[in-house]
Amino acid sequence: MAQERTLVSFDWAIKYLLKNKADYVVLEGFLTTLLGKEMKIKSLTDGESSQSGPGDKINRVDILAEENNGSLILIELQFTPELDYYHRMLFGSSKAIVNHMGKGMPYSTVKKVYSINIVYFDLGGGRDYIYHGTTTFKGLHYNDILELSPKQREEFAKLEVKDIYPEFYILKVNQFKDSVQSKLDEWMYYFKNSKVEPGFEAPGLAEANELLEYARLSVEDQRAYDWYEDKRRSADSSVYTAKLEGKAEGLAEGKAEGILLVARQMRAEGFASAVISKMTGLSDEEIERL
Repeated sequence: MAQERTLVSFDWAIKYLLKNKADYVVLEGFLTTLLGKEMKIKSLTDGESSQSGPGDKINRVDILAEENNGSLILIELQFTPELDYYHRMLFGSSKAIVNHMGKGMPYSTVKKVYSINIVYFDLGGGRDYIYHGTTTFKGLHYNDILELSPKQREEFAKLEVKDIYPEFYILKVNQFKDSVQSKLDEWMYYFKNSKVEPGFEAPGLAEANELLEYARLSVEDQRAYDWYEDKRRSADSSVYTAKLEGKAEGLAEGKAEGILLVARQMRAEGFASAVISKMTGLSDEEIERL
């Protein structure tokens, strides 16, 4: 395997190349590595299918997979900072549950949700690059953990209370220092560098190396990928520029028009007012007048 082989980025891959059921092996390999159990995907849908144009949500990739056992796997990739991203994780998992509940269905049919968030910005505090969150109930007086009864375990085929509630994973790609110590680190390396190095053995990466190599794409797919990458870099650059100018120059008259232009673009892309304000220095009132 040649070390210089460069693959397309994972966000573009899962949206455009992995819709073929025969190619699910790549995503299944990643999920198996992350969750620590074999995962088989029954279906894969694009959570952004309602957008009106290919660039409407260029900074976000939202994929919903359903496992063979019925569990839902929500995968989101985010490139630009969002102050309320934690809230969006909660909303996304809750929406997935509600959307798969038919009228009159018993609560026992609520589907298990895995919310997997691959972010390319420093979300919150913390030094690690992979975080995992579950729900547990801890006693206030005896410090014990609330468990399922034997009857509940039998009825729901669950071992612990946390197996019913959504689980959250946050992978902070830019926090990863390229030091590969595990198979999950091999996937993190790919997310960050769009490369699979010789000797990588994580499930799905060998197939990714064959399916996702840029040179193997058709001319049409190469053109689409180049457009996508250019659009994403442009969006990231706009946010970065707005942040610099907002801090260094404020809204000095000579810079104001450029800041307003960036703010309008961010608003059109669907950024929250709080994020636009932080990145551009504009007040909420000024943003509302755009």
